[in-house]
Amino acid sequence: NSALTSSSGAVDDESPRSVDLEVLTDSTSQFVQNVGLRKSDVLCDICEETKMKALKSCLACQTSYCETHLDLHQKEYLKKHKLMDPVENINDYICQKHKRPLELFCRDDQTYVCVFCTDGDHKTHNTVTLEKESTEKKTHMMKTQKDVQQMIQDRIKKIQDIRDSADHRKKSTEREKAASVELFRDLMRSIERCQTELLEMMVEKQKAAEKQDEELIQELQQEITELKMRNTELDHLLHTEDHLHLLQIDPSLYSPPHTRNWPEIRMNTDVSVETLRRALTQLQETLDEKLNESVLRVMQHYTVDMTLDPDTAHPNLILSDDGKQVRHGDIQQKLPNNPERFDYYPGVLGKEGFSSGRFYFEVQLKGKTDWNLGVARESNNRKGLITVCPQNGFWTVALRNGNEYWACTGPSVCLYLRVKPQKVGVFVDYEEGLVSFYDVESRSHICSFTGQSFTEKLHLYFCLFSKGDKGQNSFPVTISPVINTE
Repeated sequence: NSALTSSSGAVDDESPRSVDLEVLTDSTSQFVQNVGLRKSDVLCDICEETKMKALKSCLACQTSYCETHLDLHQKEYLKKHKLMDPVENINDYICQKHKRPLELFCRDDQTYVCVFCTDGDHKTHNTVTLEKESTEKKTHMMKTQKDVQQMIQDRIKKIQDIRDSADHRKKSTEREKAASVELFRDLMRSIERCQTELLEMMVEKQKAAEKQDEELIQELQQEITELKMRNTELDHLLHTEDHLHLLQIDPSLYSPPHTRNWPEIRMNTDVSVETLRRALTQLQETLDEKLNESVLRVMQHYTVDMTLDPDTAHPNLILSDDGKQVRHGDIQQKLPNNPERFDYYPGVLGKEGFSSGRFYFEVQLKGKTDWNLGVARESNNRKGLITVCPQNGFWTVALRNGNEYWACTGPSVCLYLRVKPQKVGVFVDYEEGLVSFYDVESRSHICSFTGQSFTEKLHLYFCLFSKGDKGQNSFPVTISPVINTE
Protein backbone atom coordinates (compact mmCIF):
# COMPACT_ATOMS: atom_id res chain seq x y z
CA ASN A 1 0.00 0.00 0.00
CA SER A 2 2.82 2.40 0.79
CA ALA A 3 3.92 2.14 -2.84
CA LEU A 4 0.57 3.50 -4.01
CA THR A 5 0.14 6.68 -1.99
CA SER A 6 2.20 8.96 0.17
CA SER A 7 1.08 10.12 3.62
CA SER A 8 -0.73 13.02 2.03
CA GLY A 9 -2.72 10.68 -0.23
CA ALA A 10 -0.91 11.76 -3.41
CA VAL A 11 0.59 9.35 -5.89
CA ASP A 12 4.21 8.41 -5.11
CA ASP A 13 5.98 9.57 -8.26
CA GLU A 14 9.09 7.56 -7.38
CA SER A 15 7.23 4.23 -7.30
CA PRO A 16 7.26 2.15 -10.53
CA ARG A 17 4.46 3.09 -12.88
CA SER A 18 3.75 -0.52 -13.84
CA VAL A 19 4.52 -4.02 -12.66
CA ASP A 20 6.01 -6.64 -14.98
CA LEU A 21 3.93 -9.82 -14.99
CA GLU A 22 6.96 -11.97 -15.79
CA VAL A 23 8.80 -10.57 -12.78
CA LEU A 24 5.84 -11.42 -10.56
CA THR A 25 5.57 -14.90 -12.04
CA ASP A 26 9.29 -15.56 -11.56
CA SER A 27 9.07 -14.26 -8.01
CA THR A 28 6.12 -16.56 -7.35
CA SER A 29 7.98 -19.57 -8.73
CA GLN A 30 11.02 -18.74 -6.63
CA PHE A 31 8.82 -18.40 -3.57
CA VAL A 32 7.23 -21.80 -4.19
CA GLN A 33 10.65 -23.39 -4.47
CA ASN A 34 11.88 -21.69 -1.32
CA VAL A 35 8.96 -22.91 0.79
CA GLY A 36 9.52 -26.62 0.17
CA LEU A 37 9.11 -27.78 -3.43
CA ARG A 38 12.85 -27.98 -4.18
CA LYS A 39 14.56 -31.35 -4.23
CA SER A 40 16.11 -32.56 -0.98
CA ASP A 41 19.78 -33.31 -0.85
CA VAL A 42 19.29 -37.13 -0.76
CA LEU A 43 22.50 -39.22 -0.65
CA CYS A 44 23.22 -42.47 -2.49
CA ASP A 45 22.54 -45.61 -0.42
CA ILE A 46 25.23 -47.65 -2.30
CA CYS A 47 28.22 -45.37 -1.87
CA GLU A 48 30.40 -46.68 0.96
CA GLU A 49 33.01 -44.03 1.73
CA THR A 50 32.15 -40.63 0.30
CA LYS A 51 28.41 -40.46 -0.18
CA MET A 52 27.37 -38.86 -3.49
CA LYS A 53 24.06 -37.08 -4.11
CA ALA A 54 21.35 -39.41 -5.33
CA LEU A 55 20.05 -38.96 -8.86
CA LYS A 56 17.07 -41.31 -8.62
CA SER A 57 15.25 -43.49 -6.12
CA CYS A 58 13.93 -46.96 -7.09
CA LEU A 59 10.59 -47.89 -5.62
CA ALA A 60 11.08 -51.55 -6.40
CA CYS A 61 14.46 -51.73 -4.66
CA GLN A 62 13.52 -49.03 -2.16
CA THR A 63 17.00 -47.59 -2.67
CA SER A 64 18.44 -44.25 -3.82
CA TYR A 65 21.25 -44.21 -6.41
CA CYS A 66 23.86 -41.67 -7.51
CA GLU A 67 24.64 -41.28 -11.20
CA THR A 68 27.37 -44.00 -11.13
CA HIS A 69 25.36 -46.63 -9.26
CA LEU A 70 22.24 -45.80 -11.23
CA ASP A 71 24.03 -46.92 -14.40
CA LEU A 72 24.93 -50.21 -12.68
CA HIS A 73 21.37 -50.59 -11.49
CA GLN A 74 19.80 -50.17 -14.94
CA LYS A 75 20.51 -53.68 -16.22
CA GLU A 76 18.19 -55.17 -18.77
CA TYR A 77 16.13 -56.99 -16.18
CA LEU A 78 15.92 -53.91 -13.96
CA LYS A 79 14.69 -51.47 -16.60
CA LYS A 80 11.09 -52.07 -15.55
CA HIS A 81 11.78 -50.83 -12.03
CA LYS A 82 9.94 -47.67 -11.08
CA LEU A 83 12.38 -44.76 -10.81
CA MET A 84 11.53 -41.37 -9.35
CA ASP A 85 13.24 -38.22 -8.18
CA PRO A 86 15.30 -38.95 -5.08
CA VAL A 87 13.39 -38.91 -1.81
CA GLU A 88 14.75 -39.17 1.69
CA ASN A 89 11.98 -41.26 3.19
CA ILE A 90 11.34 -43.81 0.49
CA ASN A 91 9.18 -45.92 2.84
CA ASP A 92 6.53 -43.23 2.50
CA TYR A 93 6.11 -44.37 -1.11
CA ILE A 94 5.73 -48.05 -0.23
CA CYS A 95 2.48 -49.76 0.80
CA GLN A 96 3.11 -50.83 4.38
CA LYS A 97 0.59 -53.66 4.07
CA HIS A 98 1.83 -55.30 0.88
CA LYS A 99 5.35 -53.85 0.69
CA ARG A 100 4.69 -52.80 -2.90
CA PRO A 101 5.15 -49.35 -4.52
CA LEU A 102 2.20 -46.97 -4.19
CA GLU A 103 1.50 -46.69 -7.92
CA LEU A 104 -2.25 -46.05 -7.83
CA PHE A 105 -4.61 -43.48 -6.36
CA CYS A 106 -8.02 -44.31 -4.88
CA ARG A 107 -10.39 -41.48 -5.68
CA ASP A 108 -13.07 -42.79 -3.34
CA ASP A 109 -10.82 -42.73 -0.27
CA GLN A 110 -8.41 -40.06 -1.60
CA THR A 111 -5.40 -42.19 -0.74
CA TYR A 112 -2.45 -43.90 -2.43
CA VAL A 113 -2.62 -47.68 -2.94
CA CYS A 114 -0.58 -50.50 -4.51
CA VAL A 115 -1.78 -53.01 -7.12
CA PHE A 116 -2.49 -55.58 -4.40
CA CYS A 117 -4.78 -53.15 -2.59
CA THR A 118 -7.13 -53.15 -5.60
CA ASP A 119 -7.78 -56.83 -4.97
CA GLY A 120 -8.62 -56.17 -1.35
CA ASP A 121 -10.16 -53.19 0.45
CA HIS A 122 -10.21 -51.04 -2.71
CA LYS A 123 -11.47 -53.70 -5.08
CA THR A 124 -14.68 -51.85 -6.02
CA HIS A 125 -13.22 -48.36 -5.73
CA ASN A 126 -12.37 -45.94 -8.48
CA THR A 127 -8.60 -46.19 -8.79
CA VAL A 128 -6.32 -44.62 -11.41
CA THR A 129 -2.58 -44.49 -11.94
CA LEU A 130 -0.62 -41.84 -10.17
CA GLU A 131 0.43 -40.48 -13.56
CA LYS A 132 -3.21 -39.98 -14.62
CA GLU A 133 -4.21 -38.41 -11.32
CA SER A 134 -1.12 -36.24 -11.39
CA THR A 135 -1.82 -35.17 -14.98
CA GLU A 136 -5.38 -34.17 -14.06
CA LYS A 137 -4.12 -32.34 -10.99
CA LYS A 138 -1.57 -30.54 -13.13
CA THR A 139 -4.30 -29.61 -15.64
CA HIS A 140 -6.32 -28.16 -12.79
CA MET A 141 -3.25 -26.40 -11.42
CA MET A 142 -2.51 -24.95 -14.86
CA LYS A 143 -6.03 -23.55 -14.98
CA THR A 144 -5.59 -22.22 -11.46
CA GLN A 145 -2.24 -20.74 -12.44
CA LYS A 146 -3.88 -19.08 -15.45
CA ASP A 147 -6.60 -17.68 -13.18
CA VAL A 148 -3.94 -16.45 -10.74
CA GLN A 149 -1.99 -14.81 -13.56
CA GLN A 150 -5.21 -13.15 -14.76
CA MET A 151 -5.85 -11.97 -11.19
CA ILE A 152 -2.32 -10.56 -11.14
CA GLN A 153 -2.94 -8.77 -14.44
CA ASP A 154 -6.30 -7.46 -13.17
CA ARG A 155 -4.64 -6.06 -10.08
CA ILE A 156 -1.80 -4.58 -12.09
CA LYS A 157 -4.41 -2.86 -14.24
CA LYS A 158 -6.30 -1.76 -11.14
CA ILE A 159 -3.09 -0.25 -9.74
CA GLN A 160 -2.53 1.58 -13.03
CA ASP A 161 -6.18 2.72 -13.06
CA ILE A 162 -5.80 4.05 -9.51
CA ARG A 163 -2.64 5.90 -10.48
CA ASP A 164 -4.21 7.25 -13.66
CA SER A 165 -7.29 8.32 -11.71
CA ALA A 166 -5.13 9.96 -9.05
CA ASP A 167 -3.10 11.71 -11.73
CA HIS A 168 -6.27 12.86 -13.49
CA ARG A 169 -7.76 13.99 -10.17
CA LYS A 170 -4.57 15.87 -9.33
CA LYS A 171 -4.56 17.63 -12.70
CA SER A 172 -8.28 18.42 -12.38
CA THR A 173 -7.73 19.80 -8.89
CA GLU A 174 -4.87 21.97 -10.16
CA ARG A 175 -7.07 23.25 -12.99
CA GLU A 176 -9.92 23.98 -10.59
CA LYS A 177 -7.54 25.71 -8.18
CA ALA A 178 -6.18 27.84 -11.02
CA ALA A 179 -9.72 28.59 -12.21
CA SER A 180 -10.78 29.51 -8.66
CA VAL A 181 -7.79 31.79 -8.20
CA GLU A 182 -8.53 33.46 -11.53
CA LEU A 183 -12.21 33.73 -10.58
CA PHE A 184 -11.45 35.56 -7.34
CA ARG A 185 -8.91 37.75 -9.12
CA ASP A 186 -11.60 38.68 -11.62
CA LEU A 187 -14.05 39.33 -8.82
CA MET A 188 -11.55 41.48 -6.94
CA ARG A 189 -10.77 43.40 -10.11
CA SER A 190 -14.50 43.84 -10.73
CA ILE A 191 -15.08 44.99 -7.14
CA GLU A 192 -12.13 47.40 -7.32
CA ARG A 193 -13.34 48.71 -10.67
CA CYS A 194 -16.87 49.18 -9.36
CA GLN A 195 -15.49 50.82 -6.21
CA THR A 196 -13.39 53.20 -8.31
CA GLU A 197 -16.35 53.99 -10.55
CA LEU A 198 -18.57 54.52 -7.52
CA LEU A 199 -16.07 56.88 -5.88
CA GLU A 200 -15.61 58.77 -9.14
CA MET A 201 -19.37 59.06 -9.52
CA MET A 202 -19.71 60.29 -5.97
CA VAL A 203 -16.94 62.87 -6.49
CA GLU A 204 -18.54 64.04 -9.74
CA LYS A 205 -21.92 64.27 -8.03
CA GLN A 206 -20.34 66.24 -5.20
CA LYS A 207 -18.63 68.60 -7.64
CA ALA A 208 -21.89 69.05 -9.55
CA ALA A 209 -23.75 69.74 -6.32
CA GLU A 210 -21.10 72.24 -5.19
CA LYS A 211 -21.24 73.97 -8.57
CA GLN A 212 -25.01 74.13 -8.35
CA ASP A 213 -24.76 75.58 -4.85
CA GLU A 214 -22.31 78.26 -6.04
CA GLU A 215 -24.56 79.19 -8.93
CA LEU A 216 -27.56 79.44 -6.61
CA ILE A 217 -25.62 81.54 -4.13
CA GLN A 218 -24.50 83.89 -6.91
CA GLU A 219 -28.04 84.17 -8.16
CA LEU A 220 -29.32 84.84 -4.66
CA GLN A 221 -26.59 87.43 -4.05
CA GLN A 222 -27.51 89.13 -7.35
CA GLU A 223 -31.15 89.27 -6.30
CA ILE A 224 -30.17 90.54 -2.86
CA THR A 225 -28.19 93.37 -4.52
CA GLU A 226 -31.15 94.25 -6.76
CA LEU A 227 -33.55 94.09 -3.82
CA LYS A 228 -31.30 96.38 -1.74
CA MET A 229 -31.24 98.89 -4.59
CA ARG A 230 -35.07 98.74 -4.80
CA ASN A 231 -35.27 99.10 -1.04
CA THR A 232 -33.00 102.20 -1.10
CA GLU A 233 -35.06 103.73 -3.90
CA LEU A 234 -38.29 103.07 -2.04
CA ASP A 235 -36.81 104.50 1.15
CA HIS A 236 -35.91 107.68 -0.72
CA LEU A 237 -39.38 108.03 -2.19
CA LEU A 238 -40.99 107.46 1.16
CA HIS A 239 -39.17 110.47 2.60
CA THR A 240 -39.67 112.86 -0.35
CA GLU A 241 -41.91 115.99 -0.06
CA ASP A 242 -42.21 116.24 -3.86
CA HIS A 243 -45.74 114.89 -4.23
CA LEU A 244 -45.93 115.62 -7.92
CA HIS A 245 -42.81 113.56 -8.59
CA LEU A 246 -44.06 110.76 -6.32
CA LEU A 247 -47.23 110.44 -8.39
CA GLN A 248 -45.27 110.26 -11.65
CA ILE A 249 -43.05 107.28 -10.76
CA ASP A 250 -43.33 103.84 -12.44
CA PRO A 251 -46.29 101.89 -10.94
CA SER A 252 -44.03 98.78 -10.73
CA LEU A 253 -42.28 100.37 -7.76
CA TYR A 254 -45.45 99.88 -5.75
CA SER A 255 -45.01 96.04 -5.97
CA PRO A 256 -42.08 93.74 -5.00
CA PRO A 257 -39.82 92.92 -7.94
CA HIS A 258 -40.30 89.60 -9.78
CA THR A 259 -37.85 87.03 -8.42
CA ARG A 260 -37.41 83.27 -8.49
CA ASN A 261 -39.73 81.22 -6.31
CA TRP A 262 -36.99 79.98 -3.96
CA PRO A 263 -39.24 77.85 -1.70
CA GLU A 264 -39.72 75.47 -4.70
CA ILE A 265 -35.97 74.72 -4.95
CA ARG A 266 -35.21 71.30 -3.40
CA MET A 267 -31.70 70.10 -2.76
CA ASN A 268 -31.08 66.42 -3.83
CA THR A 269 -29.62 64.92 -0.68
CA ASP A 270 -30.16 61.27 -1.86
CA VAL A 271 -27.87 61.35 -4.87
CA SER A 272 -25.11 59.25 -3.26
CA VAL A 273 -27.53 56.62 -1.90
CA GLU A 274 -29.18 56.14 -5.29
CA THR A 275 -25.78 56.05 -6.97
CA LEU A 276 -24.62 53.44 -4.48
CA ARG A 277 -27.73 51.34 -5.11
CA ARG A 278 -27.19 51.39 -8.86
CA ALA A 279 -23.50 50.56 -8.42
CA LEU A 280 -24.29 47.60 -6.16
CA THR A 281 -26.82 46.29 -8.65
CA GLN A 282 -24.25 46.55 -11.41
CA LEU A 283 -21.68 44.82 -9.20
CA GLN A 284 -24.09 41.95 -8.47
CA GLU A 285 -24.71 41.47 -12.18
CA THR A 286 -20.97 41.49 -12.81
CA LEU A 287 -20.35 38.96 -10.05
CA ASP A 288 -23.08 36.64 -11.39
CA GLU A 289 -21.63 36.90 -14.88
CA LYS A 290 -18.09 36.18 -13.63
CA LEU A 291 -19.26 33.23 -11.53
CA ASN A 292 -21.16 31.66 -14.44
CA GLU A 293 -18.21 32.21 -16.74
CA SER A 294 -15.77 30.65 -14.28
CA VAL A 295 -18.03 27.66 -13.54
CA LEU A 296 -18.43 27.02 -17.26
CA ARG A 297 -14.66 27.17 -17.78
CA VAL A 298 -14.15 24.58 -15.04
CA MET A 299 -16.82 22.31 -16.54
CA GLN A 300 -15.19 22.53 -19.96
CA HIS A 301 -12.08 20.88 -18.50
CA TYR A 302 -14.11 17.65 -18.39
CA THR A 303 -14.94 17.66 -22.11
CA VAL A 304 -15.30 14.18 -23.64
CA ASP A 305 -15.47 13.06 -27.26
CA MET A 306 -19.07 12.14 -28.08
CA THR A 307 -20.47 10.34 -31.13
CA LEU A 308 -23.99 9.18 -31.92
CA ASP A 309 -24.91 5.49 -32.00
CA PRO A 310 -26.68 4.57 -35.29
CA ASP A 311 -28.04 1.35 -33.73
CA THR A 312 -30.21 3.47 -31.39
CA ALA A 313 -31.39 6.11 -33.91
CA HIS A 314 -35.09 6.30 -34.84
CA PRO A 315 -35.62 5.50 -38.57
CA ASN A 316 -36.53 9.16 -39.24
CA LEU A 317 -33.16 10.40 -38.02
CA ILE A 318 -30.24 10.71 -40.43
CA LEU A 319 -26.75 10.59 -38.90
CA SER A 320 -23.55 11.91 -40.45
CA ASP A 321 -20.74 9.45 -41.21
CA ASP A 322 -18.63 10.74 -38.33
CA GLY A 323 -21.54 10.44 -35.87
CA LYS A 324 -21.34 14.13 -34.94
CA GLN A 325 -24.54 15.36 -36.63
CA VAL A 326 -28.18 14.28 -36.77
CA ARG A 327 -31.19 15.69 -38.59
CA HIS A 328 -34.84 14.74 -39.02
CA GLY A 329 -35.48 13.26 -42.45
CA ASP A 330 -39.32 13.08 -42.30
CA ILE A 331 -39.30 9.80 -44.32
CA GLN A 332 -38.49 6.65 -42.36
CA GLN A 333 -35.47 4.67 -43.47
CA LYS A 334 -35.59 0.88 -43.73
CA LEU A 335 -33.57 -0.13 -40.67
CA PRO A 336 -33.62 -3.28 -38.51
CA ASN A 337 -35.90 -2.91 -35.49
CA ASN A 338 -33.25 -4.02 -33.01
CA PRO A 339 -33.97 -3.75 -29.25
CA GLU A 340 -31.69 -0.69 -28.89
CA ARG A 341 -33.53 1.44 -31.47
CA PHE A 342 -36.16 4.08 -30.62
CA ASP A 343 -39.30 3.24 -32.61
CA TYR A 344 -41.87 5.91 -31.60
CA TYR A 345 -40.15 9.11 -30.54
CA PRO A 346 -37.33 10.30 -32.86
CA GLY A 347 -34.52 9.77 -30.36
CA VAL A 348 -30.88 8.72 -30.48
CA LEU A 349 -28.21 7.96 -27.87
CA GLY A 350 -24.48 8.55 -27.78
CA LYS A 351 -22.15 5.57 -28.23
CA GLU A 352 -20.06 6.42 -25.19
CA GLY A 353 -21.40 5.56 -21.74
CA PHE A 354 -20.09 6.90 -18.42
CA SER A 355 -20.54 5.26 -15.01
CA SER A 356 -18.30 7.46 -12.88
CA GLY A 357 -16.55 10.82 -12.67
CA ARG A 358 -17.47 13.99 -14.55
CA PHE A 359 -18.07 14.65 -18.24
CA TYR A 360 -19.11 17.59 -20.41
CA PHE A 361 -20.17 18.12 -24.03
CA GLU A 362 -21.65 20.92 -26.15
CA VAL A 363 -24.40 20.77 -28.76
CA GLN A 364 -25.14 23.29 -31.52
CA LEU A 365 -28.93 23.77 -31.77
CA LYS A 366 -29.16 26.89 -33.92
CA GLY A 367 -32.27 26.98 -36.12
CA LYS A 368 -34.08 24.19 -34.26
CA THR A 369 -37.64 24.71 -33.01
CA ASP A 370 -38.46 21.45 -31.17
CA TRP A 371 -36.00 19.19 -29.35
CA ASN A 372 -35.02 17.36 -26.17
CA LEU A 373 -31.40 17.30 -25.01
CA GLY A 374 -29.65 15.70 -22.04
CA VAL A 375 -28.51 12.31 -20.79
CA ALA A 376 -30.28 8.97 -20.43
CA ARG A 377 -29.80 5.71 -18.57
CA GLU A 378 -28.42 2.84 -20.66
CA SER A 379 -31.23 0.40 -19.79
CA ASN A 380 -34.08 2.81 -20.63
CA ASN A 381 -37.07 1.59 -22.58
CA ARG A 382 -36.85 2.76 -26.19
CA LYS A 383 -40.07 1.34 -27.56
CA GLY A 384 -43.48 2.99 -27.74
CA LEU A 385 -44.64 6.02 -25.78
CA ILE A 386 -42.00 7.29 -23.32
CA THR A 387 -42.39 9.89 -20.58
CA VAL A 388 -39.08 11.73 -20.48
CA CYS A 389 -38.33 12.42 -16.82
CA PRO A 390 -35.76 11.47 -14.14
CA GLN A 391 -38.05 8.74 -12.78
CA ASN A 392 -37.77 7.00 -16.16
CA GLY A 393 -34.04 7.58 -16.51
CA PHE A 394 -33.99 10.78 -18.60
CA TRP A 395 -32.48 14.11 -17.48
CA THR A 396 -33.27 16.63 -20.23
CA VAL A 397 -34.35 20.13 -21.17
CA ALA A 398 -36.72 20.74 -24.07
CA LEU A 399 -37.71 23.42 -26.59
CA ARG A 400 -41.24 23.54 -27.97
CA ASN A 401 -42.81 25.83 -30.59
CA GLY A 402 -39.56 27.71 -31.09
CA ASN A 403 -39.65 29.72 -27.85
CA GLU A 404 -40.93 27.59 -24.97
CA TYR A 405 -38.20 26.06 -22.80
CA TRP A 406 -38.92 23.33 -20.27
CA ALA A 407 -37.07 21.28 -17.67
CA CYS A 408 -38.46 17.76 -18.10
CA THR A 409 -38.93 16.95 -14.42
CA GLY A 410 -42.25 15.07 -14.64
CA PRO A 411 -44.31 17.24 -14.65
CA SER A 412 -42.21 19.68 -16.67
CA VAL A 413 -41.26 23.12 -15.35
CA CYS A 414 -41.24 26.18 -17.63
CA LEU A 415 -37.88 27.95 -17.94
CA TYR A 416 -37.85 31.72 -18.48
CA LEU A 417 -34.64 32.49 -20.37
CA ARG A 418 -33.46 35.99 -21.26
CA VAL A 419 -31.91 34.82 -24.54
CA LYS A 420 -32.55 31.85 -26.80
CA PRO A 421 -29.65 29.37 -26.44
CA GLN A 422 -27.95 28.49 -29.73
CA LYS A 423 -25.33 26.21 -28.16
CA VAL A 424 -26.01 24.23 -24.98
CA GLY A 425 -23.38 22.70 -22.72
CA VAL A 426 -24.27 19.61 -20.66
CA PHE A 427 -22.25 18.76 -17.53
CA VAL A 428 -22.62 15.59 -15.42
CA ASP A 429 -21.04 14.83 -12.05
CA TYR A 430 -21.89 11.14 -11.61
CA GLU A 431 -20.97 10.79 -7.94
CA GLU A 432 -22.69 14.07 -6.95
CA GLY A 433 -25.85 13.17 -8.88
CA LEU A 434 -25.72 16.44 -10.86
CA VAL A 435 -26.81 17.25 -14.43
CA SER A 436 -26.41 20.93 -15.42
CA PHE A 437 -27.27 22.81 -18.61
CA TYR A 438 -25.56 26.05 -19.72
CA ASP A 439 -26.05 28.55 -22.51
CA VAL A 440 -22.49 28.53 -23.87
CA GLU A 441 -22.61 31.78 -25.83
CA SER A 442 -24.13 33.93 -23.06
CA ARG A 443 -22.31 31.88 -20.40
CA SER A 444 -25.44 31.65 -18.32
CA HIS A 445 -26.95 28.82 -16.31
CA ILE A 446 -30.13 27.28 -17.73
CA CYS A 447 -31.09 24.72 -15.08
CA SER A 448 -29.76 21.76 -13.06
CA PHE A 449 -30.99 18.40 -11.80
CA THR A 450 -29.48 17.89 -8.34
CA GLY A 451 -29.48 15.10 -5.76
CA GLN A 452 -29.96 12.38 -8.37
CA SER A 453 -28.88 8.74 -7.85
CA PHE A 454 -27.10 7.14 -10.80
CA THR A 455 -26.54 3.37 -10.78
CA GLU A 456 -25.59 2.57 -14.38
CA LYS A 457 -24.04 4.07 -17.48
CA LEU A 458 -25.32 7.42 -18.77
CA HIS A 459 -25.41 8.33 -22.47
CA LEU A 460 -26.00 11.53 -24.42
CA TYR A 461 -29.67 11.77 -25.54
CA PHE A 462 -31.27 13.73 -28.39
CA CYS A 463 -34.87 13.79 -29.51
CA LEU A 464 -35.69 15.83 -32.64
CA PHE A 465 -39.19 16.60 -33.86
CA SER A 466 -40.38 17.66 -37.31
CA LYS A 467 -44.12 18.40 -36.80
CA GLY A 468 -44.63 18.91 -40.54
CA ASP A 469 -42.95 22.31 -40.55
CA LYS A 470 -41.99 22.07 -44.23
CA GLY A 471 -38.28 21.99 -43.57
CA GLN A 472 -38.16 24.81 -41.03
CA ASN A 473 -36.77 22.40 -38.44
CA SER A 474 -34.48 20.50 -40.84
CA PHE A 475 -31.24 22.06 -39.58
CA PRO A 476 -28.87 19.42 -38.20
CA VAL A 477 -28.01 19.17 -34.52
CA THR A 478 -24.23 19.03 -34.09
CA ILE A 479 -21.99 17.81 -31.29
CA SER A 480 -19.63 20.75 -31.51
CA PRO A 481 -15.99 20.97 -30.42
CA VAL A 482 -15.53 22.80 -27.13
CA ILE A 483 -13.72 26.11 -27.40
CA ASN A 484 -12.33 27.13 -24.02
CA THR A 485 -11.76 30.88 -23.87
CA GLU A 486 -8.94 30.67 -21.31
